Amino acid sequence: MNTLPRLSPELDREIVAIARGLAMDAPLKAKSGHQGTAMALAPLAHVLYSRIMQHSPQDPLWRNRDRFILSAGHASILQYAMLFLNGYGLELSDLQSFRQFDSLTPGHPEAGHTAGVEVTTGPLGQGFANAVGIAIAESNLRARFGQELMDHHTYVIAGDGCLMEGISHEAASLAGHLGLDRLICVFDDNKITIDGSTSLTCSDDVVARFTSYGWNVVQLGEIGEDLDALEVALNNAKQHRGSPTLCVLQTHIGFPSPDFTDSHEAHGNPFLAEHVERTKAVLNIPNEPFWAPAQTVAASREFAAKRSAHLLATYKSTKKNTEFEACWNPQKSANWNSKLPSFESDSTLATRQAMPLSISASLSDLPGLMLGSADLTGNTGVKISALKAFTATHPEGQQIYFGIREHAMAAAMVGMSLHGGVLPVGGTFFVFADYMRPSIRLAALSHAKVIFVFSHDSVGVGEDGPTHQPIEHLASLRIIPDLHVVRPADSNETAQAWRDAADHNGPTALILSRQSLPITTDGQAVSTGAGVVRRSTANAQVVLVGTGSEVSLCVDAAVKLEESGIASQVVSMPSWDRFETMSSEFKLSVFPRGVPVLSVEAGSTFGWSKYADQSIGIDRFGASAPGNVVMQKLGLNVQHVVESAIALIESDKQG
Repeated sequence: MNTLPRLSPELDREIVAIARGLAMDAPLKAKSGHQGTAMALAPLAHVLYSRIMQHSPQDPLWRNRDRFILSAGHASILQYAMLFLNGYGLELSDLQSFRQFDSLTPGHPEAGHTAGVEVTTGPLGQGFANAVGIAIAESNLRARFGQELMDHHTYVIAGDGCLMEGISHEAASLAGHLGLDRLICVFDDNKITIDGSTSLTCSDDVVARFTSYGWNVVQLGEIGEDLDALEVALNNAKQHRGSPTLCVLQTHIGFPSPDFTDSHEAHGNPFLAEHVERTKAVLNIPNEPFWAPAQTVAASREFAAKRSAHLLATYKSTKKNTEFEACWNPQKSANWNSKLPSFESDSTLATRQAMPLSISASLSDLPGLMLGSADLTGNTGVKISALKAFTATHPEGQQIYFGIREHAMAAAMVGMSLHGGVLPVGGTFFVFADYMRPSIRLAALSHAKVIFVFSHDSVGVGEDGPTHQPIEHLASLRIIPDLHVVRPADSNETAQAWRDAADHNGPTALILSRQSLPITTDGQAVSTGAGVVRRSTANAQVVLVGTGSEVSLCVDAAVKLEESGIASQVVSMPSWDRFETMSSEFKLSVFPRGVPVLSVEAGSTFGWSKYADQSIGIDRFGASAPGNVVMQKLGLNVQHVVESAIALIESDKQG
């Protein structure tokens, strides 16, 4: 790469000026946006794209590309300007549609929406933690398959807000512990937030903090305008081994605006036309909206294409590796479904205990698996004895110990997934999904193939009490668009839920029990979202529908109802979202027209009115007592289900 020609100093200056002009013009036209950070960081971004990163506008998904993460996602116009100038498919018309409906230039970068955007950033700190996950994936694949196939760096730009957010503390600590030396973060130390100077709210010693995490910390000072100095600093960071690097770059937000340099007003309020005009005069460029001379843009794109051709030619000369290819394109479950365990009717097992048995059966067919937990690995069903630990000294391991860092774990898994070649699986207690919710939501938004495993799924947790007993959590996950949620009723449904998650093209949440459950199903309801697991001996007078541990409760209640001459049908409904994809005819086979439905679930009844005429659930917090006692006291028992079913039938007759 060093033998490639360099852009001339004149082109360098003009490209930086174009980027700064676009950083003002796009928010001005949209009457919305953040130009200040983009203006200040234009030289850094240009150095990254033109001198440092191995990337390919011609093949944006090239596996061994360096990953660039703009954790300070509000500065998205900076990345869009670079993608435009480097030939990633954005044109001036796209920049002119900045922040408009259905444009390729949304307010914050979105993975899968705009070529060249690696992860969906916006909520501050998320991109930083995603980058840690990307670095984990690269480290593991490099250790397993060699540098010829995988050897790249991850560059992340983070601002004061990113490092204030708690997720950055968790993620930085993990990255330092794991020695992720291909991870380079540039901290845009401009000391400005929307409210004003960071001195209003923060007095952290960032250098001391990251040093304590085990990072290599380099204080760059005020070299933000010196392209050659930036290049030297970044190349030095690339050569560092043994730990991630934090480059502290002191910048001036809004530079070179004569009105708003170093002002918090440059952060979130678009400049007015007169402010843009005065700044363009300082830049010595025409006061034209979206000024980008065609000749300069063409030269920039041609240069990027030459670098790309050189890099791709070198990479494509490497030998193919079958297992490496399988990591990127794993087998569908049709090829390994027969290996999954099947559980006999007389067995009882917690669904969290059935999970590792199911995962282990598919290890040879899913070589990209990386599993871990937030300090609850054995308890949540994601500890696999055949896998070695992923550590700084043994990055080939596929069992990750995230520590008590749920927020960072979830975001890192999103990064691992979007890197490619890795199928991340992470577990914790269901109640701690609250700590992970922003990352779960972004996994769904970016369609990242992540498997979230949540155990201890109800008040059945017992003595730990209401702080550890999830109530509203299942309902809260079900309402996230594009998140696949499965709560299996028994070990057979758990095996099928694992198969289903491995096949699903997006994120899945598997909700598992702490307590042992009897076998009540053949597992087939998972593929359709719901299915009849016990048919009535005559025309059903009531349908009892449950999920998870409550399916067996419904079966027991149905037996009692039959003894009283009341025909009832029992339905297991592990996945609402999957059921919604089924045909109307199938739905009627599960919930026959005119037959009242009673739902039974050890959690909030919110949402059940769509399927049930009446619901038994828990719309209060739990209590500290043995799990079976809590269930009994809160109405999750056979007698209450039977009485409620009879009352519902009578009410339906009268109605």
